[in-house]
Amino acid sequence: MKITKTEANGVNLAIVSGSEIFIGDVQSALDLMATVQYESGCNRIIMNKSLFSDSFFDLKTRLAGEILQKFTTYQVKLALVGDFSVYSSQSLKDFIYECNHGNNFLFLPDEQQAIEKLSRLK
Repeated sequence: MKITKTEANGVNLAIVSGSEIFIGDVQSALDLMATVQYESGCNRIIMNKSLFSDSFFDLKTRLAGEILQKFTTYQVKLALVGDFSVYSSQSLKDFIYECNHGNNFLFLPDEQQAIEKLSRLK
């Protein structure tokens, strides 16, 4: 895992990258939050969707809800970057729409948009 720190609009952001799946369950999400906080001091994280297991995007598993609840509890904001049009689930599309209109989680097509929008969340 590589953590890069950047700043936009006066807000520090951590960009997490890697070549393997980091988030496969709730505990791995908690571990990631702790590692990012410790290594970068950031509570706003940008990650590519490829770092999440496919079960995260299957809402029937409840994994997305459980993980995002942990992020909310620990006051960490998250932007996932990637092509979400590959998913056909209407429930997932609705979930992404609702998240993108909230203040904690974003699903965006590219890192630059993630930096811009995540740095402006309240």
